[in-house]
Order: sequence, then structure tokens, then C-alpha cells
Amino acid sequence: MGNKRSNSILWNILFYGGNAVIGLIFVSPLLWMIAASFKPEIEIFSNINSLQTFIPVHFTIDNYIEVFQRLNVPQILGNTFTYIGVVLLGDLAFGSMAGYALAKMKFRGRGLILTLVIALMSMPVEAILLPLYIEMAKLGWVNTMAGLAIPFMMNCFSIYMFYSYFLDIPDSLLEAAAIDGCGPIRTFFQIVLPLAKTVFATVFILDFVARWNDFMWPFLITTGTEKRTVQLAVQTFFGTQPIHYGAIMAALTLASLPMLIMYIFMQKYYVEGIASTGIKG
Repeated sequence: MGNKRSNSILWNILFYGGNAVIGLIFVSPLLWMIAASFKPEIEIFSNINSLQTFIPVHFTIDNYIEVFQRLNVPQILGNTFTYIGVVLLGDLAFGSMAGYALAKMKFRGRGLILTLVIALMSMPVEAILLPLYIEMAKLGWVNTMAGLAIPFMMNCFSIYMFYSYFLDIPDSLLEAAAIDGCGPIRTFFQIVLPLAKTVFATVFILDFVARWNDFMWPFLITTGTEKRTVQLAVQTFFGTQPIHYGAIMAALTLASLPMLIMYIFMQKYYVEGIASTGIKG
């Protein structure tokens, strides 16, 4: 009995210790970036082969001051959050309705539409960027928030996630709502939506990360600085000579903060949502 207990304790130590080491390895680039953002330029790449590289010996916020001097940060954040907000509003509203219709409503062509949604999930977005840009140009939406956000207000992957989640809602619950006099719209908003918090949180996180990190489409559709998003703003530090790596690290740190904060507060819902939708066949 004593040997089994000792083996169990040893196994737990090895398991959690190994996970901690692996986690530190994965997070070390992020920690180095944050540390470098508080270092003078000359110290950023010093002691790169030792643990001292993670410690800003001569702590400074000059890199962050340079970021705010070179960029109109409030405007850039406003553009980015407006872009993300419009996309999220559309994807959560229309994607959930489409997923619910495909999962619970009977209508002609439902199987064909679902097949098309699944097929389009495998198409890389780069394949449609050029025709999408031409269409936006014909509409006069180049360098506008409408051209930036509206094309991505629905997402096939989001529709499929909602569809997979809504399949698990018992038909008996919907039938009971219908007997009580609820129509399809009222059933969706009053019965189904309160049960779908986890999948909404998952789609929210995936959309937020995708749009926050989006570079190619904002680069194509915006022609000036007034509609510039975070990733385009960060890129400007790489194209200006001489390159100040401290300012780059500060800009990247600021660009990473919203995602880190979001994951900290929403990781529970994200894991639950992926477990209940994303791994289904």
C-alpha cells in the first residue's frame, strides 16, 4: 500500500512538473517579448543564451512612449474594435440563426446547404480575397468600415459550430415550447439561446482572435491611415529605418494584451464550447 502511494505521488510530481516545464517552454517567447519591451535597445539581444535575458536590468518605458508618439493609438484601437464588433454582431446573430435552422428545421434543400457550408469551410480565405476586393471596389467600399467588416459578418465554421451544438438540444423541449404557443422565432430567442452560452463564447473568442490578428484583408481594403487596424499599425515599425526592436516589442506586447485578457476570463467557456461542438464528426 505504501509503495502504491509513493508511486502515485512520484507520478503526480513527474506529470505536473513535466507539464510546467513544457508550459514554460511554450510561454517563454511571450515572456521574452514583454521583458524586451522594457529594455533599452542595446540590451535587447544581450545574454540571449541565459535566463538573464528575461530580466530587464535597466528598466525603461521609453519604448512604449515611442509607440504612442508614432501611432495614433486611440484611433487604431477604435478602428480595430469597431471592425471586430461589427463582425461579431453579424456572426453571432446570423450564424446562430443559420445553424439553428439547419439543425432543427425541416425544409427543402437543407442537406445541400449543409454540405455547401462544410465544403466552404475547407476553402482558404486567400482564394477569395481578390474577387472580394473587386466586389468591394465596385460598391465603392474601399477604405471604408463597411468594406472592412461586412464581408466577414458570417462564417461557415461558426455556422457549423452552432449547428453541431443545436443538434444536441432535445426535440422534446422544442415540441413542448410549440405546445405552449411559442413560434419558431420566440422558441429560438427564449428557449434555445439561454442554453447556448458556451458555443456563443467559443465563436466569440475564435472570431475575436481571427479579426484581431487579421492583416491581409485590412491591408488590401484600406488605402490610408484613418482606417488602419492594430496589425497594420504594428507592421509600420518593421518598414521604417532604422528598426527599433524595443518599440517593436512594445507594440507587439500592447497588441497581445487584449487576447491574453480575453482568454484569462473566457477560457472556461472556450474549453466547454470546443468539447461540446468542435470535436464532433
